[in-house]
Amino acid sequence: MPIRPSDLRSAIVAVVAIAVLAVGVLGRPLPTAAAVFDPETFTLENGLQVVVIPNRRVPVVSHMVWYKVGAADEPAGKSGIAHFLEHLMFKGTSNRAPGEFSRIVNRVGGSENAFTSFDYTGYYQNVARDQLGRMMELEADRMANLSISEADVAAEREVILEERRSRTDNDPRAQFGEQVTAATYLAYPYRIPVIGWENEMRGLTREDALRFYETWYAPNNAVLVVAGDVTAEEVRGLAESTYGRIPARAVPDRIARRGIEPPQLAARRLEMDSARVDQPSWSRRWLAPGVVWGETAQAAPLQVLAEILGGGTTSRLYRRLVVEQGLAVSSGAGYSPDGLGPQTFALYASPRDGVDLKRLEAAVEDEVARLLRDGVTEEELASAVTRMKRQAVFARDDMLAPARLFGEAMAAGGGIAEVEEWPERIGAVTAARIAEAAKTLFVPERSVTAVIRPKPAS
Repeated sequence: MPIRPSDLRSAIVAVVAIAVLAVGVLGRPLPTAAAVFDPETFTLENGLQVVVIPNRRVPVVSHMVWYKVGAADEPAGKSGIAHFLEHLMFKGTSNRAPGEFSRIVNRVGGSENAFTSFDYTGYYQNVARDQLGRMMELEADRMANLSISEADVAAEREVILEERRSRTDNDPRAQFGEQVTAATYLAYPYRIPVIGWENEMRGLTREDALRFYETWYAPNNAVLVVAGDVTAEEVRGLAESTYGRIPARAVPDRIARRGIEPPQLAARRLEMDSARVDQPSWSRRWLAPGVVWGETAQAAPLQVLAEILGGGTTSRLYRRLVVEQGLAVSSGAGYSPDGLGPQTFALYASPRDGVDLKRLEAAVEDEVARLLRDGVTEEELASAVTRMKRQAVFARDDMLAPARLFGEAMAAGGGIAEVEEWPERIGAVTAARIAEAAKTLFVPERSVTAVIRPKPAS
């Protein structure tokens, strides 16, 4: 199924706060105090990167393969092909019948799934530790030997079209979200939905899927993450005997293929009325630096700023808009720096009954102006950093969450060292750095405002 980055992060809430990544050298020495998960990593001769996160509490393992390709890497006119291929990967190979992979996972009492995002595609199984070798055999087989028929493609095309109808076309907020995203980016391929545009989805073919597969699905363009009751030595032996047999091959430079995002020179505004919307909402977003794009040193200050402005019921926006002024039923901020391209920093709120959206918008603007004028206090900063560091500690107790975190990090431009050093990096954020990042970010001419509300009765 397709996911937006935010969808994946919401599935692993305990880990979200530590996904502040920066491009760096894999495997450089870490300060002892910085370690969060203490993963072990190595690379096979064919270029497959492997991350092992031991967790001996229960005799189970999570086995994940992340490909460094997503919806933002699709050829022009073929939107949705990354997600379409994800579905087709559950068909057969030259060695196994269609559906046999899933039947084996089910027979051994495991679970499996897959996901597609803008920057990566992932496949995983959760099984008993003695089934890890079998999962590697199965996953390595479909990395190299996918076999799909015209009938498979025709049937799965209808499945993804129905998925789009149910998840997007029948949901006015999802439809509006696509419009807002398309307006946020002038050229960068994040503007195209992960699931694809319907007219292009209808034209996807078997040849399109196989061409995409043969272009991107290579061991040297993938990351294997194994977490659970296992050692790095065990994983190395199994990986070399399965994935290690697959030869490397050249893959395109996806950063170069994606191009750049032109500067935004004028504020944009979208409004939509729908009879199927019963609660109005307002949001405003700005393009923001990420782990690769823009001023990457601002990523940590912006993440702390998002926590201070909109990170829960103690945040500035919630206290001011919901508690003190009684203007909103909800409010918040959203920002994550992971990803190869320009990210977004967003503020949002939904008004109480009888509150005019213009009044709510003005109140949010007042809070932004106050932030730019007065900055944040040392108390706010210390509280936010403490909360975020605690989330990192809680994430250690979850087996699947660290596997997802490292896979996402490495598939979307980051590295092991940067994840492990996150507590120190976030702890080094100062009020002055937040003020500087906010001043650079909150430029009215570079904003995109979105309003969706109930359609008045005729």
